[in-house]
Amino acid sequence: MTAAQITADLTDRIARNEQGYQVDDQLPSYQELASIYSTSVATASRVVRTLREAGLVVGVPGKGTYVARRN
Repeated sequence: MTAAQITADLTDRIARNEQGYQVDDQLPSYQELASIYSTSVATASRVVRTLREAGLVVGVPGKGTYVARRN
């Protein structure tokens, strides 16, 4: 899958409030995302960066990436 396809899938999961992708849930690690979507860690990192820039997730240094609270 391309970064755009993975981003769209994760955005949809977050929007639907899917189990595991609800507010304050931790996203899988870059390595786990790469495995889940059969892609590279670099692509997974790019996807998470895009989600972060869109305000859908927040990174917590040393802890991971979490689904952001919506206002």
